[in-house]
Amino acid sequence: MSTEIKNNGASEDVAVGQDTNHLFPVFLRLETLEVLVVGAGKVGLEKLNAILGNAPAARVSVIATNISEDVKELAAKYEHVTITERSFEDSDLEGKDLVIIAINDKSVSQSIRDIARERKILVNAADKPDQCDFYLSSVVQKGNLKIAISTNGKSPTAAKRIKEVLNAALPAELNDVINNLHVVRNRLNGNFEYKVKRLNELTKILVERDTAEKERRWRKIATYSLVTFALMLVGHFIFSYLPLRQMADDTINWYQTLDPNFHWMVLAGFLAQLVDGALGMGYGVTSTTILLSMGVNLAAISGSIHTAEMFASGASGYSHYKFGNVNKKLFKILVIPGVIGAIIGAICLKEFGESHSKYLRPILASYTMFLGLRILWNAFRKQKQKQKKFKRYGALAGAGGFLDSFGGGGWGPIVTTTLITKGRSPRFVIGSVSLTEFFVTLASALTFFTLMGVSHWQVIVALIIGGLIAAPLAAKLAGKLPRKTALILLGCLVIFWSVKIIIKIFQ
Repeated sequence: MSTEIKNNGASEDVAVGQDTNHLFPVFLRLETLEVLVVGAGKVGLEKLNAILGNAPAARVSVIATNISEDVKELAAKYEHVTITERSFEDSDLEGKDLVIIAINDKSVSQSIRDIARERKILVNAADKPDQCDFYLSSVVQKGNLKIAISTNGKSPTAAKRIKEVLNAALPAELNDVINNLHVVRNRLNGNFEYKVKRLNELTKILVERDTAEKERRWRKIATYSLVTFALMLVGHFIFSYLPLRQMADDTINWYQTLDPNFHWMVLAGFLAQLVDGALGMGYGVTSTTILLSMGVNLAAISGSIHTAEMFASGASGYSHYKFGNVNKKLFKILVIPGVIGAIIGAICLKEFGESHSKYLRPILASYTMFLGLRILWNAFRKQKQKQKKFKRYGALAGAGGFLDSFGGGGWGPIVTTTLITKGRSPRFVIGSVSLTEFFVTLASALTFFTLMGVSHWQVIVALIIGGLIAAPLAAKLAGKLPRKTALILLGCLVIFWSVKIIIKIFQ
């Protein structure tokens, strides 16, 4: 509790009569004093809150003809607070050290103040500065640090505003500083003068913080200036000694040696990865459609897509993981069976040839067409609250990995569509299946590379470049489309892919 606060250092010489505050600041230990509060309305509640907020163990007696429910509730929380519902009597001042008057009647307030003055008891009368021996301050507290503010009774509102400013300006860590200094003080040996000197050295940083910040600012300016100068020197070296024009001409000549459709191949990789990353499937069908439209050889398309998809799926899986689209438990269930299935499929394709995969393609296409139609049906019907739990994750991943290698594709259409039709969240299915697809594709690509080698590097490079550019954007779009829109797009894509394969088989 405090009656006033002022600088505890050397006082300034102030001329008598100058408009200033001559109150003496004192912090009181109210638990050793007896306090009387007369009045228990809104003002009385405010004064009682101020007392107990600063000194919870204070012994306080409240006297009033009418005691509000708020005052009763507050008093019930503190064992040293007593309330008496009656008019003030002179005997109520016996044994009291401080009196706070919180009533509206100025004459009654003056009468209580006069009686207390005769008994040498200090008085504070709310909103009556001329009757006060001391003022209650606005208090700023940060742990052990307490600052009381007074306007000499002229403007409590100004004191409250200053309190708000100080509360915001003073960091909460000041209490830690005080506690640390207390520990240091107790450890210091020597006389009082030595202790003061050492503590001044330790606390100097609090005063010099602004100066240190300015020094750091100038150091930054100097550092940036040196870096700028160094970059200028490097730039001068590059533009003066390196044959930039020759390098540019060589780059143009090298680009002209590439396939004339190289930039369209990059676009194919970009669009394929955009579809695959956003919907969880469709890389093969999208890239194949675009590459076929450019007249690229079918064998080159097949070999290039399997190799390039390894890099694209890696970028897609990482992006999905970064954006929180991966269900780790689902990923762990799918990855091992998927890898094993991909390796077996690649070996079987090498051993038994393309002719055996033709028997599986119509079955795969019919199955995925059925799933596509079912997805479209689910898009337009109300989703059930309870879905039948799917358990055969290992078999699903193994079949998807096998058919992806042996049948030329199918990981996304089989695994993604099956899990979504079983009621799992499209966002986490797409993210988890995309991350798993990297390991499945890696296993398939390594197996093909070991058994068959790599060809058509320009198509591979173009697809990789386009896929890497599109992967972050595709992952950002995953799960952002409305459920109905995402299901319609996914269903149409699966049906298109399935019909394309069936037509190709019959042709």
